[in-house]
Amino acid sequence: MPCKPGDKLCELIKKAIDDHELTMTEYQEILAQAHEDGIIDAEEQRMLRQLQQMIEDGTVKRVPG
Repeated sequence: MPCKPGDKLCELIKKAIDDHELTMTEYQEILAQAHEDGIIDAEEQRMLRQLQQMIEDGTVKRVPG
């Protein structure tokens, strides 16, 4: 998933995907970043759905932290 420079939400999601792990802290950061401007646009929705699907299918594991 290529990220535009400065796209913090994309960078956070990409890190979780690359690590195959997502801590509760990282998950909260992702949600906070997605809601930061008060609007979740179509691209943000797509990235969040992709991450959720990867969590559900076990590609990305939820871990303590």
